[in-house]
Amino acid sequence: GPEYNAFQVTFLRNLVAAFVLIPFVLKAGGVSALKTRRPGLQLVRSLSGLTGVCCFFYAVQRMNVGDVMVISQAVPLFVTALAVPVLKEKVGWRRTCAVLAGFAGVLLALGPLGEVSFAALIAVLGTALWSVTILTVRTLGATDSPETTTFYYMVFGTIVGALIQPWVWTTPAPELWILFVAIGFLGAIAQLLIAYALKVGEASVVSPFNYTAIVWGIVIDLAVWHVYPSLWTLAGAAVITAAGLYIFRREGRPGKETP
Repeated sequence: GPEYNAFQVTFLRNLVAAFVLIPFVLKAGGVSALKTRRPGLQLVRSLSGLTGVCCFFYAVQRMNVGDVMVISQAVPLFVTALAVPVLKEKVGWRRTCAVLAGFAGVLLALGPLGEVSFAALIAVLGTALWSVTILTVRTLGATDSPETTTFYYMVFGTIVGALIQPWVWTTPAPELWILFVAIGFLGAIAQLLIAYALKVGEASVVSPFNYTAIVWGIVIDLAVWHVYPSLWTLAGAAVITAAGLYIFRREGRPGKETP
C-alpha cells in the first residue's frame, strides 16, 4: 500500500484528537478554560510536541518499534540535562554521571556507529523535542489546566498540519480510516492521562512507568512483524532504563544531591 507522510499522520491524529477533547474542555469550563497566562510557552509546547511527534512517526515507519521506544526512553536524560539551563535547577555529580551513562546507552542502542541510520537520528531528535515538551508542560501546570494545554497543542497541530497537506496528502484507503481515527482518539486520551498523572502524582513516581513502553514496543514487533530485538537494542535499553530510574530516585530525595 501507499506510504503516508509523517506530517499527514500527525495532522489526522491531531484533527481527531481536537474533536475528542471538546467535551473535556466544556466540562472544565468551556471557553473560559482556554484562557492562558502563558501564550508564548503554549506555542513552544505545541511546536516542540508537534515536531517531536512527526519525528517519531517518521522513525517508526523506517525502524523497528522496539528500537524507537528504546531511544525515546532517553527523555528523562534530556529533561535533566535541559533543566540546568532552562529551569536553573542544580544537578549534582551523581545525576550528571547517570545522564552521561544514559546517553552512552542511547549510542549502544543505535548499534555500530557505521550503521546508524538517518531514521535513528530523527528518533533522537524527536526524543530531545519531547523533553522540551515535558519541561514546558511541567511549567505550564502551575497556571494552565491539563485540558487547556492539551487542547491548544491539538488545535495548533491541526492548523499547522492542514497548511502542509497540499504537498504531502495521500488519500487513505477506506479500511484505513478507522486506524487514523484510533490514532487520534488514543493520542488525545493518552495526552490527558499523562497531564493528569503529572498533576496529581510525583514525577518520580509516575515517570518510571514510561519504561514499560520498551516492553510494549518489543511485543508489538514480535506479534505484528515477527521481528526480534537486536542485542544492541536490549543492551542500550538496560543502560538507559538503569540511568533513568537512578535519576528519578535521586530527584525523589530532596537535599540528597550534595557530593
